Amino acid sequence: MPDYFIEPFVDSGLGNSAYLIGSHETKKGILIDPLRDVDRYLSAASELGLTLIHVLDTHLHADFVSGNREIAHKTGAVIGASAEAKVGFDHQPLTEDSVIDLGAFQIRVMSTPGHTPEHISFLIFEPDGKAPSAFFSGGALIVGGAARTDLLTPELTQPLARHLYHTIHEKLLKLPDELEVFPTHGAGSFCVAPASLDRTTTIGRERRTNHLAQPQSEEEFVKRALAGLPSYPTYYKYMREINQRGAKILGGVPALKPFSASEVKAMLDDGVVVLDVRHNKAFGEGHIPNSYGIRHDAPLTTWAGWLIPFRSRILLVADEPDHRLSATRQLIRIGYDDLVGYLDGEIEAWAREFPVETVQSMDAKELRERLNEVVLVDVRQKLEWDAGHISGAIHFEGGRVAWDELPFPHDKPLAIQCASGNRSMSAISVLRRRGYRNVIQVEGGINKWKMHGFETV
Repeated sequence: MPDYFIEPFVDSGLGNSAYLIGSHETKKGILIDPLRDVDRYLSAASELGLTLIHVLDTHLHADFVSGNREIAHKTGAVIGASAEAKVGFDHQPLTEDSVIDLGAFQIRVMSTPGHTPEHISFLIFEPDGKAPSAFFSGGALIVGGAARTDLLTPELTQPLARHLYHTIHEKLLKLPDELEVFPTHGAGSFCVAPASLDRTTTIGRERRTNHLAQPQSEEEFVKRALAGLPSYPTYYKYMREINQRGAKILGGVPALKPFSASEVKAMLDDGVVVLDVRHNKAFGEGHIPNSYGIRHDAPLTTWAGWLIPFRSRILLVADEPDHRLSATRQLIRIGYDDLVGYLDGEIEAWAREFPVETVQSMDAKELRERLNEVVLVDVRQKLEWDAGHISGAIHFEGGRVAWDELPFPHDKPLAIQCASGNRSMSAISVLRRRGYRNVIQVEGGINKWKMHGFETV
């Protein structure tokens, strides 16, 4: 029985796992790859009686703002980061010679480039142990794969894939089969194309089942590692530089200020954007004109980060304080810090003073009858489209709607369809902002279409 324990913190929206590792004996702890809203880690450490002495990052994350500086600010813990990351704030630069000693166990560093150039992983060794007893792999090895290598620049994609080949085949597969592996990335993350919903694994399991860990040439590996990668949110391009420079310390989840409808109206005239995080049905029944309609559980970390320009000044509309708090947490996790407040009195307060906009909808049966009258746009991901879609539909991924040139006519109704109705409403809110007025939501998406037994190709 080891003298340490591992407490995982999974965020399914980002597909991220952070880990709190603590000693029963010394009551010292470390945190690996935390998100920016750190109160839950601090609360868990307090309940367990732990003093956090280090907060470690495996790499410069592309999908979220690290919570390392928030933890250091709150606890005095030392930030550990790869020496190759060249971060611009106080930290302990880590190399393969680095050892972090917590008395009951040691953390040793392994250089594991591939997902990023500066990537490192962490091994736990117990005092008497000649072999490691746990491995924190970041994105170097995940369940059924590894994190992608195409998030920096096209020029680095192939060289990083080659680094990843050597990391996996010359380093990781030399570790013991029984060694438990704790990755940062998993299902839900666009940093990976996950093959499993499992969050942890072992070296032996990956040796047997991971397509990247099978005996193969470097060329075969590169081809496999780069095949079938999905698109990823636009905000990713800002995260690495923020994590390298060091994000602004917030000191906690911001408490947003309420504003009246007339104050909100003045803010809109001053360039503030409204993010309405209510259910898509409520958004369709009435919202502030030009709002972004993205449910708080969409998740926002993906869809706000994909559709709303980075550094926008954002005002929230929600129908429950919990949803507003959830939205605030998700937005600061991805660096959307300029949250000016929220609409006091919810949408009803706006409707008493100013007009609301609504969104037309049609069900699957009506869509079938009107297929020749409308332009049907399917905004799901390419893999979903390839698995089956309605004949005659146009495929246009929802994440591209805000940024790409739009090929849709203005003189015919656009029927927007996703899997269930969530993404389609977000896409409609953006299309409205881009001047498309005759837009209809397909209720229940392709799922309802299939439930009726209607044909897909």
